Amino acid sequence: MIKIPTPAHAVSATQAWVQSVVVGLNFCPFAGKELANNRIRYELSDATDMQAALELLVVELEQLDQHSDIETTLIIFTQGFAQFHPFLDLLDVANQLISDQDYEGIYQLASFHPNYCFADATADDPSNFTNRSPYPMLHIIREHSLEQALERTTNPEQIPQRNIQLAREVGTPKLQQLLDACTNTETKAPDTGA
Repeated sequence: MIKIPTPAHAVSATQAWVQSVVVGLNFCPFAGKELANNRIRYELSDATDMQAALELLVVELEQLDQHSDIETTLIIFTQGFAQFHPFLDLLDVANQLISDQDYEGIYQLASFHPNYCFADATADDPSNFTNRSPYPMLHIIREHSLEQALERTTNPEQIPQRNIQLAREVGTPKLQQLLDACTNTETKAPDTGA
């Protein structure tokens, strides 16, 4: 069950997760640069229904249109979409909205959730932690920037498999410890050892 956090706590937990898990374990080899350059926008949403979540998504797409200094946005759902399958429904409709609003090829979405589970994985497979986060999140990515980053990366097609292998090497207990530490802002997230 997702606890309803204060806004400051939700942002700090997400920032800790980006730093210690996403960048710390190098699950996204492009995130470190944007973190260092302070170009990640953290937008909180207390939406509990799909309509409100989609309205915020449109606002955030427009925000990225107007602010080239923001590279990427994480929409953090602090109260809604605690169950994974309704969250996947939101993701499906949000992707359709991207297309309907003529943003296809400009932005794409990635998704993260505390209970993320890949279709071909069991719930306890460590690979799920590549997409597990403190709160349900939609991640808006600029496609042009992603394409440029992929061009500068050796064997980018191997990133997902490398992440799965790394997650399985680290193991579920350690990955869960890292994730849990992010929501405890009083305690620094433990060293990833990676």
